[in-house]
Amino acid sequence: MRANPPSTIHHPKSPYGFTLVELLVVITIIGILIALLLPAVQAAREAARQLQCKNNLKQLALGCLNHESATGRFPTDGWGYCWTGDADRGNDWRQPGGWIYNILPYIEQQALHEMGAGLGAWNSSAKKVAHTQRMSVPLGILYCPTRRRVIAYPFVPSSGTGGQGFFNANTPSTVGRTDYAANGGDSYTNPGTPTPALWQPNWACGPSSTAQVENPPGQMTTNAKTTFANVARVATGIVYTGSLITMADVTDGTSNTYLLGEKHLNPDNYATGLDGGDNESAMMGDNPDVLRFSGYTPLDPWPPCPDTPGLYYTAFGSAHANGFQMAFCDGSVQMLNYTIDPEIHRRLANRKDGMTIDGKAL
Repeated sequence: MRANPPSTIHHPKSPYGFTLVELLVVITIIGILIALLLPAVQAAREAARQLQCKNNLKQLALGCLNHESATGRFPTDGWGYCWTGDADRGNDWRQPGGWIYNILPYIEQQALHEMGAGLGAWNSSAKKVAHTQRMSVPLGILYCPTRRRVIAYPFVPSSGTGGQGFFNANTPSTVGRTDYAANGGDSYTNPGTPTPALWQPNWACGPSSTAQVENPPGQMTTNAKTTFANVARVATGIVYTGSLITMADVTDGTSNTYLLGEKHLNPDNYATGLDGGDNESAMMGDNPDVLRFSGYTPLDPWPPCPDTPGLYYTAFGSAHANGFQMAFCDGSVQMLNYTIDPEIHRRLANRKDGMTIDGKAL
């Protein structure tokens, strides 16, 4: 008997399948949601970066205040850009290193501060090697995460010291840098203000030896007295060449006076060492790398601004689109708008003009 062929069974179309049109619609919706979500994610990340930046400023300000509590003075800014810190030279007018070097013991970096201690004269080979090593160490507390990574960046001798070199260190290949600067006041100053002939051979980088500042040991030279006094007559901030500012000198009030803040940089040169305000080491003496101002003079304001390609500008500013952050002499940190009135900005940078502005009211 012939068997019947098997019957063909037709299954209904699965109700769980997707047509091409449906898939395209789903993909389009997902793309729209991602496009809507991405700015929110980026904003959240930037908010976190700004919070970290604010915390850096807070810790640096506390380091300055702890220095003032321990010594009776805010940290000095040393002698000039051809010098770095020396652990054997105290923390007053004898110290060639700037404010960042001087607060290292107060931001849990005592070991870094002491590199080179007891290794002979200020210009001994052993001390120069140790100082060069210290300049090459990047510190996370000195970097704004919105701007750049915490690494050592190239040092270009022709840009960094103009070929002059360091007097108490060798020439490094890379250096740690800083995105934060102390308040120098509402008038620009440098180691030669206002009579550059006193420091030889290059007034801008400071004295060429310790003997130009201290001779005999423990006694300030006549040239040093004159130079430091000349700068002090012009400087209205908290930190500058040879500064020894006390809390009592901040007569406008601690909540009305900048202590330090974010500095403007040319984004083209974040990593090159070619920006004139970012071409040295964070451990250097007085220079716009570690010191900023609200104006060249009170009548020539330098308003803060966001990092701008092609612009070399030794003023305050930041890599943040919505403003720049400043720490005040009471330790508080505020985000300020780039549109801040230049006169208000000037007053906040001047510790003693009697024209007080409450920083917390901005």
